[in-house]
Amino acid sequence: MRISTASALALWLIVSTASLLARADQPPQPSCRDAAVAALQRRYESAKDLRAEIVQTTRSVALGANASQQMTSKGTVVFAKPGKMRWSYEEPEPSLVVSDGETLWIYDPTFREAQKLPATEGYLSGAAIQFLLGEGAIERDFEISALGCEAATAELSLQPRKPSSYEKLHVVVNPQTGDLLKTTVFFVLGNVTEVAFFNIERDVNPAASLFRFDPPADVRVIELDDPSR
Repeated sequence: MRISTASALALWLIVSTASLLARADQPPQPSCRDAAVAALQRRYESAKDLRAEIVQTTRSVALGANASQQMTSKGTVVFAKPGKMRWSYEEPEPSLVVSDGETLWIYDPTFREAQKLPATEGYLSGAAIQFLLGEGAIERDFEISALGCEAATAELSLQPRKPSSYEKLHVVVNPQTGDLLKTTVFFVLGNVTEVAFFNIERDVNPAASLFRFDPPADVRVIELDDPSR
């Protein structure tokens, strides 16, 4: 089966390191790790939906380690609670990943092919996608360590507490606002997918039709089973 830009998605999350030193005459301040995690959790719990421009880079074992062989895609993503998402890729070729929370579609217009499968944890990388959809708890779902911390960015490494299709996540966050700036997913077989987010908008109230997909009449539909079964 052909693996398209959209199929490489698989999905992601989180943030940063170091301790913030408090003056002796002041109450202790939270560590950079704790502050970044708390800000990120608050941000995604409070947002009903979000829209962002994305740049996705996929480094595949099959492509080798040469940076020139990496696959870079650009487009937009929209999330809405509960459990809805739409990834629209425009470069280098059009493709689409859409879920209404029950059914997931992966559409490749170039090859006139659409894959249809249940929108379950077995495909959507469990805790990672739950968090982005505002349904997860970071401290509960991940072992978290800080990799770096600056005033405007914090980077964290997240190890899933339960067995998963990915090994770990690295996430870059704004520790002041809780904005998720970049996620990197390290998969068990060695593939790496990085997604950077730009021009993030929240509570834009996207139409419900945005998360539905009706394949054109001339498109071949492939129905897949839940991989977790």
